[in-house]
Amino acid sequence: MSLDGISIHPLSIELNRAIAGGRIDKINQPNKQSIVMALRLPGRNFLLHISINPQNPAMHLIDRAPENPPEPPMFCMVLRKHLETGRIASIRQYGLDRLLIMDVDFLGGDGKITTKSLIVELMGKYSNIILVQDGTIIDALRKVGTNSSRIRTVLPGDAYVLPPQQEKLNLLETPAEAVISAIKAKSELKLSKALLDTCLGFGPVTAKEAAFGAGLPNNLPVQDLNGADWTSLKNSLLEIREAFREPCGTATIVVDEHNKPLAAASFPLHYLTDARVLTFASISEMLSKASSLAGSYQIPDKDRFKKLLKTELNRAENKAQKLRADIEAADNAEEYRIKADNLMTYQYQFHDRENPEITVSNIYDEAGGTITIKMDQRLSVVDNIQAYYKKYDKLKRGKKLLEEQLRHCLEDIRYLSTIETSLAASSRLAEINDIKAELIAGGILREKPKKHAAEKPSQPFKFTAPDGTQILVGKNNYQNDRLTFKIAAPGDIWLHTSEIPGSHVILRCDGAEPQEDTLLLASYLAVHFSRAQGSSKVPVDYTRVKFVKKPSGSKPGFVIFTNQSTLYVTPEPEIIQPVLLQQI
Repeated sequence: MSLDGISIHPLSIELNRAIAGGRIDKINQPNKQSIVMALRLPGRNFLLHISINPQNPAMHLIDRAPENPPEPPMFCMVLRKHLETGRIASIRQYGLDRLLIMDVDFLGGDGKITTKSLIVELMGKYSNIILVQDGTIIDALRKVGTNSSRIRTVLPGDAYVLPPQQEKLNLLETPAEAVISAIKAKSELKLSKALLDTCLGFGPVTAKEAAFGAGLPNNLPVQDLNGADWTSLKNSLLEIREAFREPCGTATIVVDEHNKPLAAASFPLHYLTDARVLTFASISEMLSKASSLAGSYQIPDKDRFKKLLKTELNRAENKAQKLRADIEAADNAEEYRIKADNLMTYQYQFHDRENPEITVSNIYDEAGGTITIKMDQRLSVVDNIQAYYKKYDKLKRGKKLLEEQLRHCLEDIRYLSTIETSLAASSRLAEINDIKAELIAGGILREKPKKHAAEKPSQPFKFTAPDGTQILVGKNNYQNDRLTFKIAAPGDIWLHTSEIPGSHVILRCDGAEPQEDTLLLASYLAVHFSRAQGSSKVPVDYTRVKFVKKPSGSKPGFVIFTNQSTLYVTPEPEIIQPVLLQQI
């Protein structure tokens, strides 16, 4: 979900008015897809966020900066070198394209002003941030070589070439009659496609809104429009143009029943009649909300660890499946013992190397059935007996080894599942670094741990029940151990989903009996922060912390406990949601 060119037009005006003349104090790069600039103006400071996330590329002001990695990436260092201490001369849009240019001025030692431009291309999967001086690219966040594009490369030292202007009409400057005439000339197209081909800066959202405003289906063939339809379409286009007059129209996001963004624009939207419309006083506020709804901010390494854990879990589950098949095959070992016992019983009735197989009454068959035993004619009867016993012993020993391997494999799957659950609950760099350290220590991630002296330790979730009782929830295995064995008091209550990977939950009561509703709320949180999230009748074990022990040498997060009771709960949204909002 991104803004089209015509919606970016008022955004450029809004940003230029807010931060032109501002001094760039600090530049950070929270992740590989975005940068944040701290700007200083007389009497006020701003944070400018630029993201090239393909799902939600944007450039807007934010209230609070996201966390930054301990070591700035190379592109961030380049921007700091070239742009910090400079003053923003202007922010402008190139035509009605999805491209914003921020010019930054510097006063040289000779008194001359030099200008560098940060070009922000907000074009979906082709979005980019490019630093340019005198028409030459200094660096780009997303470098494009000849292997990626034969048409346009974006590399340091290349000449920067602006996209060619499209031969379309600018609705904000062209008379509505001329726009209508151009649309009429495209009689073979559907209405929405004709609008896209005619109006500069129009995207699907604006085209559909124009058709809806005229009371026409967006897939109606242009040749089927009559005189009244053309009048309605002209009025609809004039209404959209009016929304861009000073002051600009209300910025809008349309969301479905699950708060998933469906469309966004710098003017009011009406064509999604069954959806909910959110309006904002500024486009920056709207884009900030859209980013949070779309979850566009990605913590560095989180996606990488998700893929790593998924791969490791798939490998472990495949191994477990093969081990089960081998164990099932090893169960046939009993057949060799039965044959050996029968052969031992009847050995004196047969001569060495005489029969390729023998049939005798099965001593283990109560119904008196027979059993056929193949004989190796190269061996004596006694040697055949020993060969069958050896085969039985080998398979039996192998089964024990296979069962031991399967047990370790299932433990690995449970452990990897706990890390996967922890990763889903992690939202801060310190928590991701805890998981990274755990992956390295467990040999899952083959990297050397890095020490970050200034890094703050991660903290568990802290919730307050309606009666004032504090409930703590661990976000990863390291936190779970620290929470249970360092922070919690012996008399506090410890909760965890039974046989399901999840967080340790501590109900702070220090020996007192908690209220029933508070204990139930704590069990809801245990389910929410587990792999059983969204399930019903989930078993949750609880006991006093003093009955929880950690076996020597066990993996992070693993504990044993006694004196537990079990609740079977289905979390009620109206009870748990207000509590979860305490962390937002």
